[in-house]
Amino acid sequence: MRIAILSRDKRLYSTRRLVEAAQQSGHEVDVLDPLSCYMNINARESSIHMKGSELPAYDAVIPRIGASVTFYGTAVLRQFEMMGVYPLNESVAISRSRDKLRSLQLLSRKGIGLPTTGFANKPQDIPDLIDMVGGAPLVIKLLEGTQGIGVVLAETRQAAESVIEAFMGMRANIMVQEYIREAGGADIRCFVIGDKVIAAMKRQAKEGEFRSNLHRGGSASLVKLTPAERATAIKAAKTMGLNVAGVDILRSNHGPLVMEVNSSPGLEGIESATSKDVAKQIIGFIEKNAKANRTRTKGRG
Repeated sequence: MRIAILSRDKRLYSTRRLVEAAQQSGHEVDVLDPLSCYMNINARESSIHMKGSELPAYDAVIPRIGASVTFYGTAVLRQFEMMGVYPLNESVAISRSRDKLRSLQLLSRKGIGLPTTGFANKPQDIPDLIDMVGGAPLVIKLLEGTQGIGVVLAETRQAAESVIEAFMGMRANIMVQEYIREAGGADIRCFVIGDKVIAAMKRQAKEGEFRSNLHRGGSASLVKLTPAERATAIKAAKTMGLNVAGVDILRSNHGPLVMEVNSSPGLEGIESATSKDVAKQIIGFIEKNAKANRTRTKGRG
């Protein structure tokens, strides 16, 4: 097969590993910067171009689209889809999962466990918003934040009111969530491919920090999932319509709670923590599904 990987930087660990795995399986692979692609959209024969030339025909495309280029990146991916190229994850599923509020609404509709979440527009609603999620301490999140950036733990009600007012004053879109104290600054990243969790790791925040993101200095270790955690991760990925996803779960006193479903999960942390060849399993999934041009059952919303 000829496979395209949409990535801004071919030197990134995840991109390099996918290239290696594809080549080791005998496939031809090209890394394409989605921002360097441009499209010819017409009723007869649409095409994608780069640097003055039309791109060749591909059998499959692997999107590694960063959050900052979601709009343009998913437009390029959608063009590949319209041309009959098999997408590892569909553009609509990526857009759905990147919208934090929308994704939580869809997960809640399916009865998937979540931290209680509040969303409001006006400062006068702040007191009720705080009560809604169980009071302080609580977590305040920028909807556009990634890798733990724009996530604040407000220890007191007064601090929560001040931070929320400040964000609203900047016209930033935020949501507030209950703080799951019993999680102890740790979460579980479940790596889902198809209908299976193929790897999982526990991410522990460094001392004095509550955000467990590896980019924030957190550590990763192997973890054994419960049947409920495994089922929750698979159902969350399916609800988003993603074939490949990183599902972040908190262990709470009332079961697993989904924090986020990542449509472009990094491979370095999970491969290092579990010693599993995740990249090879991704290529294997494409080999099984691309020829039949099948994608996961599409979610709605």
